[in-house]
Amino acid sequence: MGDVDVHALRGVNISIQQGDFVAIMGKSGSGKSTFMNILGCLDVPTRGKYMLDGVDVGALSKDQLANLRNLKIGFVFQSFNLLSRTSALENVELPLMYNRKITSREMRSRAIQALESVGLETRAHHMPNQLSGGEQQRVAIARSLVNNPVVILADEPTGNLDTRTSLEVMEVFQELNRRGITVVIVTHESDIAAFTKRNITFRDGKIIKEIEVNKPRNAREELSLIPVTVEEDEL
Repeated sequence: MGDVDVHALRGVNISIQQGDFVAIMGKSGSGKSTFMNILGCLDVPTRGKYMLDGVDVGALSKDQLANLRNLKIGFVFQSFNLLSRTSALENVELPLMYNRKITSREMRSRAIQALESVGLETRAHHMPNQLSGGEQQRVAIARSLVNNPVVILADEPTGNLDTRTSLEVMEVFQELNRRGITVVIVTHESDIAAFTKRNITFRDGKIIKEIEVNKPRNAREELSLIPVTVEEDEL
């Protein structure tokens, strides 16, 4: 801004392999949002190189970046970003509308398959306001999967959810990762990061800590430990 240069990232060198499950952590201003924007091809680094699935992102035009985002990256946001006047199925179909090679029948088939992968095939025709917060986030995850991306990028995916629903969402991510899908999430919560395989912490634009999680927490087991209380209505 003006005469001041802000180095959002400095000397960052990271390799994320296929099938990895990574949590990006750090306080506000640490550089993690800039890092995720670069991973998502929303920003291009002023220096250095970013290779995505063998493609040098810095050498691409805006149209090529947009195409790369649509085909190789799935996005999941804290606020779900669902279209309120369209069904869950139509929300999931949305990324496919930019692919002219896909027929409407194939579009519908892939969207249903994506909803099945997150356990929401029976809610396909419900509107977002008819779904719980956890169900809306699972629709958003299904939408991120529909193009068979190389990587899913999730920005605080449990930030607006209660504990039980957060565990349900993390169980979905863990199951997808078990199928070989690469997942990178941004989170402020160490409890959520404990469900991933690797934690990378940023501070002042640099990586200050990178650890392998020897035994990630199992969201499915954690869910089974949460008691459920049913109260009878007063007569």
